[in-house]
Order: sequence, then C-alpha cells, then structure tokens
Amino acid sequence: MTLHIVNFTGPIHSATCGRLIEVCSSAVRAEASSILLKIATMGGEASYGFTLFNFLRSLPVPVNTHNLGTVESMGNILYLAGSHRTACRHSKFLFHPFHWNLNGSVDHARMAEYAMSMDFDLELYARITLERTAGAPKAMAIRDYLLAAPAIISAEEAIDYGLVHAVDEATDYAGAVSHAVHN
Repeated sequence: MTLHIVNFTGPIHSATCGRLIEVCSSAVRAEASSILLKIATMGGEASYGFTLFNFLRSLPVPVNTHNLGTVESMGNILYLAGSHRTACRHSKFLFHPFHWNLNGSVDHARMAEYAMSMDFDLELYARITLERTAGAPKAMAIRDYLLAAPAIISAEEAIDYGLVHAVDEATDYAGAVSHAVHN
C-alpha cells in the first residue's frame, strides 16, 4: 500500500477529466493507500468539475487535496473533493460569477435552457461548497461570489472559511508514486 501523488496542473475540460479519472483508477488498481491530489488550475468547464468531484468522492481510498498555488473557479469544486485539504502558504482561491462562451446564433428555447443550466450549476456549486465547509468559524458568501462579487481568499483566510484544514507546503513523500495530469 503506497501513497499516490497526482499533480493536476491545467484547465478542467474533457481531456484532463478523462486523464485524472484514468490516473486515479490506476492508482486504486495498484492498491494505493491514499491519493494526494496537488492542484494548480484556473478552473474550466462546470460539467467536468462536478464529474470529477463525484468521481473523487466515490473512490474506495482517501483522497486529499492540496493547493499548489492557485485554485480558481471550477477548480474549487475539484479541490473540495478532498477529505483533508491543505494549501501552500503562498496560494490563493478565486471565486467569481459563472460565465459561458456562446458561439453562433441561439434561439429562445436554447437560451432558456442555458439559463436553467447556469442556475442549476450555480446552486450545485454553492451547495457543495457549503456542505464541504460546514462548521467553519466563518461562513462563505458563496452565492454573492458566484453572482456579482468575486473573492480572492488566501490560504490563511481559507482556514477560517473551512476550505483548508492546514497550511502546509506538502513536499513529496519518500516512496510515493507520482503522476501528472496537465493540458
């Protein structure tokens, strides 16, 4: 039984989602004792962020997460999947309003569908954040961050909000197996 360290450094999209699932599944097959997911991401697509959150929470081994420098946007949902969450002293978390890029023409029905989907994703993001930070000394104004008032939270501040359990440089561990997932 060995610790597996996965360094996730890139956007959250189809390719990185598939690769992270593949790497973590391989670690479980190799009888990993636990997985430490080190994250540096500016975020990405909501559907893949929620998929990765659910996948990581379903693994039969403990998954811990670590902020390597910046965890932004949908990266916060990926980060919150960790049972024990740490961050480098000089790291940050960014929360901001949802946005989508639309290409081409859109009819009324499609625009209504997009609005419903954005509203649903916003509520899902808020619910996950509030569940994973429950009992913290300070409550996050997560819906405000997602609708109109973005926030940058330092590693130290993140402890008060329950995002981070400890500030730790998370150096590599002797005997650990390392993997990389990037763009």
